[in-house]
Amino acid sequence: MKPFFLRKRIIIAALACIVFFTTTAFKNDFFEIAKQLEIFTTLFKELNMNYVDETNPGDLMDTAIRSMLEDLDPYTRFMNEQDVEAARINNTGDYTGIGAKVRTHHHKLVIVEPYKDYPADKAGLKAGDEIIKVDDILVSDYEEDAGNLLKGSPGTSISVTYKRQGQIQTTSIDRAEVELKAVPHFSLVDTKTGYIVLSQFNSKASVETSYALRDLKAQGAEQIILDLRGNPGGLLHEAVNIVNLFVPKGQLVVTTKSKVKKYNRTYYTKNQPVDTSIPLVVLIDGGSASASEIVSGSLQDLDRAVIVGSRSFGKGLVQRPKQLTYGTQVKITISRYYTPSGRCIQSLDYWNRNEKGEAVRVKQENYNEFKTKNGRKVFDGGGVFPDVNLGNSKNTPIITSLTNDNLIFDYATNYYYNHTIDSINTFELGDSVFSDFKNYLITNDFSFETETEKKLYKVLETAQKEELDDDIEKEFQQLIRQLNTVRTVVLDENKDYLLKLLTNEIVKRYVYREGLYDYYKIHDEPIKKATEILKNPSTYSNYLR
Repeated sequence: MKPFFLRKRIIIAALACIVFFTTTAFKNDFFEIAKQLEIFTTLFKELNMNYVDETNPGDLMDTAIRSMLEDLDPYTRFMNEQDVEAARINNTGDYTGIGAKVRTHHHKLVIVEPYKDYPADKAGLKAGDEIIKVDDILVSDYEEDAGNLLKGSPGTSISVTYKRQGQIQTTSIDRAEVELKAVPHFSLVDTKTGYIVLSQFNSKASVETSYALRDLKAQGAEQIILDLRGNPGGLLHEAVNIVNLFVPKGQLVVTTKSKVKKYNRTYYTKNQPVDTSIPLVVLIDGGSASASEIVSGSLQDLDRAVIVGSRSFGKGLVQRPKQLTYGTQVKITISRYYTPSGRCIQSLDYWNRNEKGEAVRVKQENYNEFKTKNGRKVFDGGGVFPDVNLGNSKNTPIITSLTNDNLIFDYATNYYYNHTIDSINTFELGDSVFSDFKNYLITNDFSFETETEKKLYKVLETAQKEELDDDIEKEFQQLIRQLNTVRTVVLDENKDYLLKLLTNEIVKRYVYREGLYDYYKIHDEPIKKATEILKNPSTYSNYLR
């Protein structure tokens, strides 16, 4: 008879196998999974016990997990305890802290945006302030996410030392409960046109959108603009509920399809709508993703709204968090979603990559045609295409580089401390500011390496190995000089979009995000186009036929 401890291990292993088989989708590969797990476990143990230098098991495992997931789509990811808390805040919109969006990078903690009338704002902190010490803790010495130093119980006080325009200052901040609204703004554009900004799909998104819609109707709104630009998505059921505000109960909104049968779902509207006939325009852009695309794509398929702007991001994948041990989670892509016409708007193919290992965009010739409720043609494979296209969103490498280097943000900070604005409603940036911005980039050694430049350096490197560099060095330097000239040309080609980004960042410095939306109502071209369409019933109807 086997010893008790051995029998216990066998029973536990058997139970684990049963759970494994009954809760997971398999292709009869249990043995292969168990084999690879055993190999990894023994490798991990031997590495930590025998490596010549001290190892950090937590860091090694974190690297191993993230490297494994890199071969899948970017939405399937491991979430440590801090990530889980960040996801909770994103889904609920509630947390306790100083009431500011912050950025942590290279042991620096920077205020990106103080929320109006919250503790950071009341204490005088502004965008661009670099927090260097929280109480007695130096941010530069803090090994974990320094943003966590600002969180704590409501009513507790912290001393914050920060640097602004080279000057060191100190202030005291009382933490408070912070509510991040899904609908940060709604108002009338004119006496008959309501404007609702929906910035995220957290658990309060549909309730706040419903309240905004009803309030605007009470104020006299007879037509609505719903702004989903820059909205990255969130909770799927909230997207269904928002569509439900404008379409009848019992309408199919989205279908999810997976290899695991229990994840195959159809989502219908369950509630009585607020208004099924009020004219509706939805604004989207390249930053509108996931749940934003469910709302805009479904309303388009049902011919319930005119979609205006630029093509959306193209994320047709659904994730679900799975609980792991020690407060961690893994968020797994479990299915694809399909709008009422049957289209999936996923634009990148993560499962058939190019020779560089990069996900490839679905080619236009491979798009499939579908029909809306009224028989209009719509297509899959590339995001939601607007009914009124106002040009593609600028996602050029130089824009990405400027954003990643925070140069637009930093220039706006300097502008704020060196300019006064008499009236924000008439504020506009012109050629002189753009010229100053380009000089600012030069002063700050902005280096934008084009793909052409990268390949040229690769050629030179190969030539040096083959001892041919003397023959091509002169031509190489000439090409690099020409490319430096091209950089200026590329900036000029993106002038209008760059001025728009600079304007957005600068306006927020003076009148907060709430004031930016009021500014949009006067100056924003998509809002002007949406209002124009709504003011002409025949034009509006023609887009939906």
